[in-house]
Amino acid sequence: MARETHKHYLLKSGRTIAVFTGRHPRQAALKAATRGFSEIKLRERGRRNRDRTYTIHVFKGGRQKIQLANGPSWLPGSVWKPWVKKVRSERIRTIR
Repeated sequence: MARETHKHYLLKSGRTIAVFTGRHPRQAALKAATRGFSEIKLRERGRRNRDRTYTIHVFKGGRQKIQLANGPSWLPGSVWKPWVKKVRSERIRTIR
């Protein structure tokens, strides 16, 4: 059986659900921060723990506009740079 390289993480913000991929939760959280989310709670799609709970990865993050000094010609002069910090991991029994 081939090992899956990327996992899918769900982010629920209000009624909106977004899916971000990454090998680790932090990589998916960086992608969410690039899109402008600051309170990031990710759950791995289709996976439960052995005790039938779900793990929620909680991050705090944001993005800042930076100027590029030596970028390729097709890239604009300023880009968004994301940052995230893991706050905690939670275990929940049911998905809300």
